[in-house]
Amino acid sequence: MKKLLVSIVPLALAAMIGIAPAVAAEEEGATPHYPINHLKEVDWSFAGPFGTYDKGQLQRGLKVYTEVCAACHSMDLVAFRTLDDLGYSEDQVKSFAANYEVEDGPNGDGEMFTRTAVPSDYFPSPFPNTEAAAYANNGAAPPDFSLLAKARYVERGFPQFIFDIFTGYSESGPNYIYSLLTGYQEPPEGVEVPEGAHYNPYFIAGPSLAMAPPISDEQVTYDDGAPETVDQYSKDVAAFMMWAAEPHMEDRKHTGFMVIIFLAIFSSLMFLTKRSVFASKEH
Repeated sequence: MKKLLVSIVPLALAAMIGIAPAVAAEEEGATPHYPINHLKEVDWSFAGPFGTYDKGQLQRGLKVYTEVCAACHSMDLVAFRTLDDLGYSEDQVKSFAANYEVEDGPNGDGEMFTRTAVPSDYFPSPFPNTEAAAYANNGAAPPDFSLLAKARYVERGFPQFIFDIFTGYSESGPNYIYSLLTGYQEPPEGVEVPEGAHYNPYFIAGPSLAMAPPISDEQVTYDDGAPETVDQYSKDVAAFMMWAAEPHMEDRKHTGFMVIIFLAIFSSLMFLTKRSVFASKEH
């Protein structure tokens, strides 16, 4: 019993201070928790109640997605017309959409056909169906990028996750994407990685994943002079994916701020009214 308590107490303390993943991985015979490493935290421009998107970064992220990620990952819920939020003109959006072919129909003969995309269309999938996507990627279909930045939420542990509830912390998804893209490394001694898989201690579902490191330095050419490194590419595409998942975040924050101001003024007026009404009353 004493030995059991000795082994349980350190794990409980580790869980409280947020280092349980690393401790559990090191405990022999313990059930591992993923991700193994804590996420890298980035100073995002959209963080906090007054954060806003950096349109230059979003444009670079779109470039990384179209030149690298789009070969495997779909973005079915994002329409070309929404790219005007990134600072593009209507003509630029039309020109961008024209680079894609989409399936349409049926026509008068009852057959489906392909045509040049227009701004009202959505980003087409690189594969005709999920089975084809899985077959082309070692049996694992690449996830859709539309909502991935919101879906891949990793709690930061105690006590951070308590504060996150009240601060509206929403950077976990982008932090995860950035950490994953920059976290590929050789497996440590004693860790076996299946053939065709790649070790990454930031992966949320295990120690390795089927996706090989997708990007390398100088793979994408930037027009604004930003560093052409894996680190910068990862930040830019993670920010772009956050925008894709929540394009109206800035409006939401603005509306929330106005609501707080209204409630503060309303509460003050109600308090003053109450004092005025009951000022002459005996208590």
